[in-house]
Amino acid sequence: MHRLSRRTLLKGSALLAAYGGGLGIASRFNRAEAAPVPLDIEARTTAAVLDGKNLTKNVFTYGLEGHEGPMPPVLRLRRGEPFAARLHNSLDDATTLHWHGLRIPNAMDGVPFLTQPYVYKGDRFDYTFTPPDAGTFWYHPHCSTLEQMGHGMTGLLIVEDPKDPVFDAEVTLNLRDWRLGADGQFIDMFKPRDTARAGTFGTVRGANWSPEPRLDAPAGGLVRLRLANTDVTRLYNLRLEGAQAVVLALDGQPLAAPRPLDMVVVAPGQRLDLAIVMPASEGLEAALMDLRPSTPKVVARLRALGASLNRAAGDVTPLQPNPFHEPDVAGAEHIPLVLSATAENAARDSVCGTLGYSFWAINKVVWPGDTPDPMAPLAELKLGRSYVFDLANTTPHAHPIHLHGMNFKVISSSRGAVDPVISDTYLVLPDEKVQLAFVADNPGDWVLHCHIIEHQKTGMTSYIRVS
Repeated sequence: MHRLSRRTLLKGSALLAAYGGGLGIASRFNRAEAAPVPLDIEARTTAAVLDGKNLTKNVFTYGLEGHEGPMPPVLRLRRGEPFAARLHNSLDDATTLHWHGLRIPNAMDGVPFLTQPYVYKGDRFDYTFTPPDAGTFWYHPHCSTLEQMGHGMTGLLIVEDPKDPVFDAEVTLNLRDWRLGADGQFIDMFKPRDTARAGTFGTVRGANWSPEPRLDAPAGGLVRLRLANTDVTRLYNLRLEGAQAVVLALDGQPLAAPRPLDMVVVAPGQRLDLAIVMPASEGLEAALMDLRPSTPKVVARLRALGASLNRAAGDVTPLQPNPFHEPDVAGAEHIPLVLSATAENAARDSVCGTLGYSFWAINKVVWPGDTPDPMAPLAELKLGRSYVFDLANTTPHAHPIHLHGMNFKVISSSRGAVDPVISDTYLVLPDEKVQLAFVADNPGDWVLHCHIIEHQKTGMTSYIRVS
């Protein structure tokens, strides 16, 4: 059994084939395209029933014309086709939009200070880009992230490929917690003592803004399940009961061959694509379980409807690979990244806002660091060269490290053999040392941070510059 980099326990023995081909480094991100009509996306407040019984006020969301319901809409793009969105801010706070996992021009990345100005209340900002990759991604603010994401501003983004196999149905799941009291209203987003550990967990756990949604799918059908962990803290240990499933993709990157699912860990920021063979009899259900904490919980149920379509796991074919520049590991420059706690406990500003504490650091530097130039990049990289992050977690807690704007390949871990999966987010376990190789193929200032948002906001953030 091969161990995937994100702590999966996936059955199957075939190693991932190397991804190759793709557009040139410059052409992929700088092509002139005819401007499409932008989607008008409004950042606004609403009210919603999140715990199954109470109406929660002061929920933050994204509105889109024609979209019904309080949950942010699932945005659908097509690989290689221009996309445009106009963000209108109706919140009382400044905000931005970050397109998590998309390798797009730096000016469209949505990070205040580095790539764009704040979008204040009543203002707007235009985003235009052409996605080079197909897969499951998501979008969220990169400003006052704990407050805004914690109150609801996380939505799925799907980039379709017309060459992908056809399924009988598709289901999307937005996995996240809510910090709610007994009356269904928001309570404090974090506790300092928990921020200094694994993070502050929500009190209501579920998917698609429901504690336990029940979704219909054709009996005996082949269903593509796309899910994203958009939570600010929780790691999900996922297992499917009552149906067969194979893994198609991790973090938007297709596997060379689908693999049977046993159990998979999906950390904040990570995504998972499954192909599920639904139960053959109408009314039977498959349950997606979260095994964390020790008491299992049903995240969502899939209910079989209609006469059986009699599909089988053998009907699943691989997804089309995304372009990836293979790094020259032998000639790569190594960049040390040490994840550590800090005893500073100073109120430092993060990327847009502060929690008033500093608990975490990268290379012993809290963002922004106490250095001659606190806004200097962690490293300056040359466009087109190969690099390896030598990542060491010296803390007793796991950290999902997310890199903006580029993908990396996992090449080694101190915990044993790894499959060379391609990703933008890697869950680094306590005391683990891991090597992530990549080509610096996208110019700009790219943020690197822990996607447990309390860790990000209290120091475990930096950025690299590619030029």
